[in-house]
Amino acid sequence: MARGILRIFLGAAPGVGKTYAMLEAGQELRAGGTDVVVGIVLDHGRIHTRNLAVGMEQVPTMALDYGGDQFEELDVAAVLARRPAVALVDEYAHSNIPGAGRAKRWQDIEELLGAGIDVMSTVNVQHLASLGDVVHAITGVSQKETVPDEAVRRADQIELVDIAPELLRQRMGAGQVYPLDKVDTALANYFRLGNLTALRELALLWLADRVEEGLADYRSTHGIDASWPTRERVVVGLTGGPEGQVLIRRAARILSRVSGGEFLAVHVRRSEGVAGESPQELELQRELVTDLGGTYHCVGGDDVAEALLEFARSVDATQLVVGTSRRRTWAGLLRGAGVGARVVRGSGDIDVHMVSHPLGGKGVNASARSRLGRRRVAIGFALAVLLPPLVQWLEGYPQSMNFATVMLFQFTAAIAVALVGGLWPAVVAAVWGSLLLNYFSALPTGTLTISDPQNLLALGLFLAVSSAVAVVVDRSARRSKDAAVAGAEAATLSELARGVLASPDTVQVFLEQVREYFQVSTVALFRRVSARDDDDGGARLVPVSGWTLAASVGEGPPSDPSGADNVEEVSATLVLALSGRTLPARDRRLLGAFGAHLMAMEQREELSASRKANLRLAEGNKMRTAVLRAVSHDLRTPLAGIKLAVSSLRQTTVTFSPEDEAELLATIENYSDRLNSLVDNLLDMSRLSADTVTPLLEPVSWRDVLPEVLRGVPAGRVLLQLPANMPPVDADAGMLERVLANIVENSLKYAPDSEIRIVGAVGGSGWATIEGQPASELRIIDRGRGVPADAVVAMFQPFQRLDDVSYSAAGGPGIGLGLAVAKGFMETMGGVLEAAPTPGGGLTMVVRLPISTGVSRRRVL
Repeated sequence: MARGILRIFLGAAPGVGKTYAMLEAGQELRAGGTDVVVGIVLDHGRIHTRNLAVGMEQVPTMALDYGGDQFEELDVAAVLARRPAVALVDEYAHSNIPGAGRAKRWQDIEELLGAGIDVMSTVNVQHLASLGDVVHAITGVSQKETVPDEAVRRADQIELVDIAPELLRQRMGAGQVYPLDKVDTALANYFRLGNLTALRELALLWLADRVEEGLADYRSTHGIDASWPTRERVVVGLTGGPEGQVLIRRAARILSRVSGGEFLAVHVRRSEGVAGESPQELELQRELVTDLGGTYHCVGGDDVAEALLEFARSVDATQLVVGTSRRRTWAGLLRGAGVGARVVRGSGDIDVHMVSHPLGGKGVNASARSRLGRRRVAIGFALAVLLPPLVQWLEGYPQSMNFATVMLFQFTAAIAVALVGGLWPAVVAAVWGSLLLNYFSALPTGTLTISDPQNLLALGLFLAVSSAVAVVVDRSARRSKDAAVAGAEAATLSELARGVLASPDTVQVFLEQVREYFQVSTVALFRRVSARDDDDGGARLVPVSGWTLAASVGEGPPSDPSGADNVEEVSATLVLALSGRTLPARDRRLLGAFGAHLMAMEQREELSASRKANLRLAEGNKMRTAVLRAVSHDLRTPLAGIKLAVSSLRQTTVTFSPEDEAELLATIENYSDRLNSLVDNLLDMSRLSADTVTPLLEPVSWRDVLPEVLRGVPAGRVLLQLPANMPPVDADAGMLERVLANIVENSLKYAPDSEIRIVGAVGGSGWATIEGQPASELRIIDRGRGVPADAVVAMFQPFQRLDDVSYSAAGGPGIGLGLAVAKGFMETMGGVLEAAPTPGGGLTMVVRLPISTGVSRRRVL
């Protein structure tokens, strides 16, 4: 069955018209005869959006209860049973209510696509996972409800729904986006003109990158190698020498003349090392590139010029910056044209900047040039043929040159050939020189016959010593080469480890670095499928022939390892597969080292997961021990009081007055409430410990929550001092009520003779902020004995009471969970709970939450 087509409407902010545009597209398809249904569409009370959905079939949604409220979720099963051609599913990044099935709506959409149903959906740019920190820096709001970029990039069509920020603010002011009572708060915070402009630019840039990916796929599919410069891209080639900083700054100045360009620095690492390469310099240059807004890359290749040009073409570079050669002029006679010259010759339509620097023409460290390449060996053979006759021709100048002197000159020529060409050219020079000595210098001359035995011995020694020197020179060169190769591989693996450790998604970063280094199109990690064998009454895992794709980078990964050009077996269950070109033997050895590194990463992640599981078990054991301790004392007290009162009321031999009966019933009610509070705190602490709390953040007013918090509190004990203009905050109403109730109960318990004041404050005083975002706060102030500074941290720990923190106080009933639950709920909602001494004595509890943006959302931890 063919996979369905996903069409996403991308917006810069709420209210730009994404859902409206999606409904318009659906109505157009419906008018053309396409079977279109509405899976779920949220109009947020906008009448124009609601009217546009009229006439389209609505698949029934699921109604789920959560936190005392009812929510609607997409019914995937109902849509699959209906099997329309196109389904409209709003809010691609939405987090589903527990019990709805999958955690995210985009995962529900994946199932619809897999069933061959086309889907249209919507998403705002602030929900893209890679832009979370950028959006927070712009708006001051942390977006906890996100969708992986890859899930959006997989869409077959992405359409930007764009609107000028000024027009969006006009819509806001007219009440077309949010209710009029929330407009002022929204315009003063999230929907400021600067925020909307920056978010709009962010959406345009992200979509431009997506368009470029599509262009790259098109070029790859149609075999187009030429560069298509859709935007200015400057690539600078780094050798690892000190001149790299000069080149980086020059490239940055070139790019500063245009807007919207990209700056990429690339270091080509040869298998035997690069002359003058310094890891310290490369690290400094990496930091400089990052500071200037560029990106650093490392690729492998023995031909530096070709690898540099290949990388530049792969990123559609428009300009290439390289330094002038550090080699001396005479070195070109032996080694040919330098990297810069070859880059210029092969650059095609890429502009090349040859930048001079202080090290140009000064030479490089000869120890770095470890390999006797083909050109050098060829020159060695040429010298082996030419030098011995030249030395023999010089025998007659002067005429007095004897046999021993000529042999020393031939020996010197053989050593020179060994230094240039290595073993075999030196052997050729030694044999050729010995023949010439025998023919022209050893008596009788003109023949290969030797009459003097000493001359025969001398020729034999000459040949042996020349060959021995050649062997030593060749072995030294080969060992130097091996050392350079090992150093280059170590540097490459160090580069790999650095990138992996700096990223949260280590496997994806690892695969991307493998793809970039080996210059292949696709890298995939396959895991062998195992099946359970229940023979002989015991279950065991046995391997089967199937493979599952664990992770991949690049386009079109193969379905199994057999479809790849290069396969590296990492372990019995893991295989690394590379497609795009066949690697040479020396790259295969390095690929094996990459595989070993991947295996170490897998083991590290397993150990980390095991450690976290052990820590969770230890915390669970600690929690169970504390709960048992609490049950043995604190929970038995109210149960005993309830039983005593009930037993008294049930006695038939005693007649109680109405006042006594009322007192006993009040005792039962009081102890029941206390028991209910203890059980609630235990359950909440258990949920917090298991990370199963998912708050529904929505605009909540302090004044709406406090009456329920203060129900049952004696009149006159709590004084409210709230400003009239306190804006709503983003919170879960039920959780916030529990937080405030626990704090007020704690204050009443430990400051029995003090008036409790609840004072409100709004951002603007400098301290009412959360990570720079405007916030609103309540301060619950008492005049009790307070808490010592060294006990403030301990008071928020589970099962801690006032008399547990090394100072005496009038302890009250409870198991010490109230403040721990309150702090856990506040952190879950993205708020802050702090304790501070009250001036003049006592304790002040500070409850701080972000001012609401007017958008309801589920906060996923």
